[in-house]
Amino acid sequence: MAARPQPTARRIGLGHELRQHRKTAELTIAQAVEGMPFDHSTLQRVESGWKSFRQAGHLRLLLERYGITDEDEVDRMVAMQREAASREWWTGVGTTNLMSGMQRFLGVESAAREVRIFHPTVVPGLLQTEGYARALHELHKPIDEITTEFGEKSVRLRMKRQEAITRDEDPVKVWAVLYEPALRYAIGNADIMRDQYATLAELAALENVTLQVLPQAGNGYVALHDAHIMILGEGLPATVQTDTAWHTVAVTDKPREVGRFSRMFDAMAAGALPPGDTPKFLHQLSKGIGE
Repeated sequence: MAARPQPTARRIGLGHELRQHRKTAELTIAQAVEGMPFDHSTLQRVESGWKSFRQAGHLRLLLERYGITDEDEVDRMVAMQREAASREWWTGVGTTNLMSGMQRFLGVESAAREVRIFHPTVVPGLLQTEGYARALHELHKPIDEITTEFGEKSVRLRMKRQEAITRDEDPVKVWAVLYEPALRYAIGNADIMRDQYATLAELAALENVTLQVLPQAGNGYVALHDAHIMILGEGLPATVQTDTAWHTVAVTDKPREVGRFSRMFDAMAAGALPPGDTPKFLHQLSKGIGE
């Protein structure tokens, strides 16, 4: 039974708590690090969950500046920092030369309780089969100038991420809006597409997965870019990830931007077919291959 990954969740939680303490103390990041043995960028990365302090003493100094003097509270946060420094699940999976922002995204996603996803042109990565993902990388290899080795590592990483959906203990909830043209876009051969449709139907049968098809014939809202909304719970901020045109990953938890993506997703979900119609729709697509 795969356990729910916790180190990154603690890192994100620690950063969120530190940001709240700094705001309560009415300090800017520049004011908070004045005279400290670490700089502005370090604190910024700690608050975002990107990294941990190298030394517990640095955290203690910061908490003292924020007016946190209760020893039990200080010890709790130091313990959280120690656990947050643990190795992540994707260490060794093959993350060399990841797109900019990808490690931050992986960290947030591993801590998410619910993920809402949409992609306008392909099946979202979290739902792709291994064959589909590999064929997609091959299709983009001459454009992105990536090596076969890089593509294989990316496929393995994508398959590893999917374990969160099907694990026995506390599986992540997934709500995806599947755009009809993206489903019809043939990646690889007919067997790959049939396998992808069958896998989507199997996932749709899981209690923690909701899949809706957004018909091409509709006249409602359709986003022009992908969206990956991660809901963490426990008082942590919801976070959004989207790919950019420059082969990087943009990740933000700013309320204004998260709100925009959430409204975008809600509008498409409202215009999509009911989840109960998804298996039949996928079956029809599978039957239509080659006709």
